[in-house]
Amino acid sequence: MTIEKATHSVRETQDFAAALARRFGPGAFYALFGDLGAGKTAFVAGLCAGLGVRATVSSPTFAIANEYRDPATRRRVVHLDLYRLSGPAELDSIGWDDYLESGDTMAVEWPERAGDALPAAAIRVRIDRGPGEDDRFFSVDAPDA
Repeated sequence: MTIEKATHSVRETQDFAAALARRFGPGAFYALFGDLGAGKTAFVAGLCAGLGVRATVSSPTFAIANEYRDPATRRRVVHLDLYRLSGPAELDSIGWDDYLESGDTMAVEWPERAGDALPAAAIRVRIDRGPGEDDRFFSVDAPDA
């Protein structure tokens, strides 16, 4: 299934991501493709909101992994940024397999660095910038349920 959507503000981007989170539920894996500044972190903030995870979301570029937990819902969203990894051989160093086995929702920026290690059930989200500062175009490819 493919879903296409245009948004024109950070709020609309977050609302769209929240709607996807509610649609696909906890435990989904989101592979986020897009250039620097495309809005991947804003998208993750919306995923968290849609899952009831109250958190201040920030880019994990330097940390590589940020984990957002909500004590009330006991849900966790794992936000990974693979930009600084040279390739799939480095996935072990960040606990990739443990994250995959956790059952938590995962949102992975620069997923192309994971190569064939991406799960087959990954929801692939392509984010492209539009003509306006906050315009974004989304193409979401999800496995058919």
